[in-house]
Amino acid sequence: MIRVLVVDDSAVVRKVLTEELSRYEDIEVVGSAVDPYVAREKIVRLRPDVITLDIEMPRMDGLSFLEKLMAHFPLPVIVVSSLAPRNSEAAMRALALGAVDVIAKPGAAYSVPEVGRDLVRAIRAAAVARIAKRVDESSAAQRPPVAPLGLKTTHTVLAIGASTGGTKAIEAVLTRMPADSPATLVVQHMPPGFTKSFAERLNKLCAMEVREAVDNDPVAPGTVLIAPGNFHMLLHRSGAYLSVRVKTGPQVHHQRPAVDVLFQSVAQHAGRNAIGVILTGMGADGARGLLQMREAGAHTIAEDESTCVVFGMPREAIEMHAAAEVVALPHVAARIADALRKRDTAGSEFAAVASGAATL
Repeated sequence: MIRVLVVDDSAVVRKVLTEELSRYEDIEVVGSAVDPYVAREKIVRLRPDVITLDIEMPRMDGLSFLEKLMAHFPLPVIVVSSLAPRNSEAAMRALALGAVDVIAKPGAAYSVPEVGRDLVRAIRAAAVARIAKRVDESSAAQRPPVAPLGLKTTHTVLAIGASTGGTKAIEAVLTRMPADSPATLVVQHMPPGFTKSFAERLNKLCAMEVREAVDNDPVAPGTVLIAPGNFHMLLHRSGAYLSVRVKTGPQVHHQRPAVDVLFQSVAQHAGRNAIGVILTGMGADGARGLLQMREAGAHTIAEDESTCVVFGMPREAIEMHAAAEVVALPHVAARIADALRKRDTAGSEFAAVASGAATL
């Protein structure tokens, strides 16, 4: 049984979440708390495996509580928050502080059963998550500028997929990549509203331009497009012109956006001119798409178990031989750069041979 403590100042939300979670045989709601002070006492007494946490609460806000919790009594925490822009920004801060995942509250956009299903998946992932000490953000801010790649060709597409623990993993990769990196497409399992805040946060930290994708956005070097929550993102080709399509459609692996949808479109439209990376996450989303990318000639990378918050998606990819390399998170950006340089050199040599042959 996964023991859960629900922390929210709303009696209605506490009741709704408790009743919904109690429908699942592997989850036991051991208690609820109206604010962090009550939560602190119940954590010590009840020893929950996972905590669901609201952001806005009386006496102490959720972010202050989370920071203290991660410093003194680290536990898997899932943020359950409304879709308001201010709350979305706070949720991104919570993930930076060490929360495992973020789920939208029941409301106009989401029904109770839908939120319940998403929350159950998040709780199951959090229960097996590796909770690491938070890295001091001041040291990350002092990271020296990344040297340019200096590529001769710029037609490569980098596709990245992640789920639980993925926000920090994606940040770790993209902040180590220079402004002249190839066009980058990212799927992170996350509700709408939160993906926009995620993109805005990354844009402040990265040398590349990062933004939430909109339909028909051009795919260009130096630009990172984040799939918007509740929409699939696909690579689309028209002649030599590459863009993204953002659209609805059935969930894949219970997800929208889905990593498989992106990876399969990249395999189809970019082929060998692509690099695929699958990072931490629960489930199997992205594994089959990464295999299709490798079969199409793309270079593929899976995050090593040693650094995954949840070793689910990368494990599935590794087991089906979809990953050409298995790399610990701190080295993923360097391996991407190495693969880009090798492909750039090979492409330049091919172009030179072709040019020489044409003169014969």
